[in-house]
Amino acid sequence: MFDLIIRNGTVATAADVFEADIGIIDGRIAQIGRDLGPARREIDAAGKYVLPGGIDSHVHISQPSGAGITMADDFESGTRSALFGGNTTVMPFCLPEKGAPLREALADYHALAEGNCYTDVSFHIILNDPTPQLFGQDLPALIAKGYTSVKVFMTYDDLKISDGDILRTLDTARAHGGTVQVHCENEDAIKYLIERAEREGNITPFFHTQVRPIAAEREATHRALTLAEVSESPIVIVHVSNAEAIGEISASRARGVKVIGETCPQYLLLTAEDLRDMDWEGAKLVCSPPPRDKASQEACWRGIENGIFDLFSSDHCPFRYNDVSGKQAPKAKTSFRHIPNGIPGVELRMPILFSEGVLKGRIDLPRFVALTATNHARAFGLYPRKGTIAIGSDADITIWDPEAEYTVTHADLHDNADYTPYEGLRLKGRPETVVLRGKVMIERGALVGDRGDGHYQPATPHPAR
Repeated sequence: MFDLIIRNGTVATAADVFEADIGIIDGRIAQIGRDLGPARREIDAAGKYVLPGGIDSHVHISQPSGAGITMADDFESGTRSALFGGNTTVMPFCLPEKGAPLREALADYHALAEGNCYTDVSFHIILNDPTPQLFGQDLPALIAKGYTSVKVFMTYDDLKISDGDILRTLDTARAHGGTVQVHCENEDAIKYLIERAEREGNITPFFHTQVRPIAAEREATHRALTLAEVSESPIVIVHVSNAEAIGEISASRARGVKVIGETCPQYLLLTAEDLRDMDWEGAKLVCSPPPRDKASQEACWRGIENGIFDLFSSDHCPFRYNDVSGKQAPKAKTSFRHIPNGIPGVELRMPILFSEGVLKGRIDLPRFVALTATNHARAFGLYPRKGTIAIGSDADITIWDPEAEYTVTHADLHDNADYTPYEGLRLKGRPETVVLRGKVMIERGALVGDRGDGHYQPATPHPAR
């Protein structure tokens, strides 16, 4: 007897759309077909889409954020919000304090997550303190233990590493089956523009968008892809915001570089002009890279439609607006550069792409599944356990009501921020039931699962490349 059968739904994977029932035993998909027989519990999904649970591979939760600054979401609130957005796995970043051993930082991060998650989690590592021991011993050992993804920065003084160390990171990851993500912005250009803006008295949040121009992102993207080409390593370019950076990805692929591209909802819906008339309330939209313009939005949509982008992530990085440990930090009103950098978005990632992409005819259901689940699992060593509906895979399933229409308001969301950048947005289609490893966590829009039902999931290293 099955533990659970989901009947009468329209099932979609990254490859196909078909009518079928799904039988679940011991948290895994045991059978897909019709007339599956009896079950202890059944869910009727007639008229609904039955999709793999989303995987958001770019979220920031309980991450150190500087003196006096506190990220709005911990693992409880962050994963709860993710769950309501149709996600069953999220991948936050473990950021070690400078000089702290990676193993200790990971142990501390596990302690924050343990018993507090509503979704499964898997961790990336932010590499900000490169040493010979890290490349020779620590990183290879951690990749083998399931921490297969590393992120490096080309901006922010306390995070950026040199081109030489990016090369060493790429080479070490390639040799041991890991994956490297790169935040591409030219820090020296940004510093120069910040200094000029402040000299001229241009300190409001709008000017954050002006000192991180497209050119700074394009140059750093070109440089990161060149380093990947030199080291013959695969690479992930995260949160791409404009046509010029997209062009660098296309050109590198034509030269044979194995590059995965990612974009985010903010680059489809927000622009720099949105901050211009908000005065200091524009702090709500401060993120990096910043929102661009309408032409960049259309370029990002084309990248989603034509396959330039493999991943659609939220880059959820929440700070409360009305909070002195958030966007109202004491120094924040002295200059845009002191505003905590990031916006919330994990709960709306999939509904935005479903409503604006699938239902408006820009992409089909298989492409939606690939962009929000399957490609994330493939990129970061979780496939086929996660990211698909297949026999033997974890029963991570989301049932979508394609007809639900609603207006976004933060009062209806489940994160611990106090605003959403998408307030007032009209959407159609939403997840109504979410199943995590065979357990119903959200039923018809109500939370029925428990904190602690989500668990850490180690990733599998790729074959050495």
